[in-house]
Amino acid sequence: MKKHIVVLTGAGMSAESGVKTFRDHDGLWEGHDVMEVASPQGFARNPKLVLDFYNQRRKQLKEVQPNQAHKDLAKLENHFKVTIVTQNVDDLHERAGSSDVVHLHGELLKIRSTKNYNDIKTWTEDLNLGDLCDNGYQLRPHIVWFGEDVPEIETAVKICYAADILIIIGTSMQVYPAASLINYVQPDTSIFYIDPKPAIKSGGKITVIPKSATEGLKELMDILK
Repeated sequence: MKKHIVVLTGAGMSAESGVKTFRDHDGLWEGHDVMEVASPQGFARNPKLVLDFYNQRRKQLKEVQPNQAHKDLAKLENHFKVTIVTQNVDDLHERAGSSDVVHLHGELLKIRSTKNYNDIKTWTEDLNLGDLCDNGYQLRPHIVWFGEDVPEIETAVKICYAADILIIIGTSMQVYPAASLINYVQPDTSIFYIDPKPAIKSGGKITVIPKSATEGLKELMDILK
């Protein structure tokens, strides 16, 4: 039976593809206060601004490609069972070939009804005021905003519990509940943490590789051979 690798990825995973994160800009995301474009309150105050913001993010996503780290994670499936749990809302893991991806914070290429959480559709173009679900309610980005529940967290906890190896890539380990997932692996699970500015130190079962996603994963793949 193949060993089960669980990979937790954050913004640093996609940074080398050119996908920006608000944490690089002192709380501003593409010039916007994140609470204005990534909270239910911001959407209630100015839904057009929020929809336009995500329309621009969707357009940007079409202009970037998976980087080598995305591709290397997909290659791991040749030798391991691999489940990716990502905080990222892009589709770069899927485009690189990864077959089992859980999106904790939603997906940029999906939208949902403001009334019914489970009324979700794939959406690749602009989303505008007046675009309604079948029941007549405004559609919104399928993104977990600040202050909202993270529906996939229970699924992620179960996945981490079953991991033989945990790999953490490009995350500050400061965004909860995602940062708590490291606590749900078994005591004998090996943990590898790849980040140029690691938030935790090597020790015990944790090996820290203080490099970018592409360089760090290249090094780790040699270890896993």
